[in-house]
Amino acid sequence: MPARTPVSEPRKLPPVTEVAMASLALIVAGGIYLSSHLPKHVSLAPAIALLALSALLMAGNLVSLARARGFAWDRFFAVARWALPSYLVIAGLVEYAFLRNHMSGGPLVVLTLSLLVFAVHVPTLIGFTVARYHEPAGERSTTG
Repeated sequence: MPARTPVSEPRKLPPVTEVAMASLALIVAGGIYLSSHLPKHVSLAPAIALLALSALLMAGNLVSLARARGFAWDRFFAVARWALPSYLVIAGLVEYAFLRNHMSGGPLVVLTLSLLVFAVHVPTLIGFTVARYHEPAGERSTTG
C-alpha cells in the first residue's frame, strides 16, 4: 500500500469570490435598470443605490483580503497586474460605446463608475483564484 500524502490544513480565507459575485450582480442589475429605461428620462436613485452597495461590497472584500494571513500576495499581484489593464481596456471600449451613442449626464456617470467597479473586481477575482491555490515551495506535500 502506498504511503499516504500528508494533507496540509487549508488556509482560512475570506469569502472573496462569493462577495465579488454579489457585487458584480448588483452592478449588472443597475446597468440593466438604466439600459431598460434609456433614452427616456430615468430615475437614478435605484442605480446609484445598487452602485453604492456594490462599491461597499468591493471595498469590504479588498479589506478582508488584505487582512488574510498566509495569502500568496506575490502570486496574486503577478496575475492581477496583467488582468487589470485588460479589463480597463474592456471597460474603456464599453465606455466608448456609451459615448458614441450620445449618453450623457447622470446615467453616463453611474455607468462609468459601474464599469470602474467591474474593471477592478474581475482582476481581483482572477488573482485571488490563482493565489488561493498556490502553495509555497516549502509547504508542498511530498509522497513518500
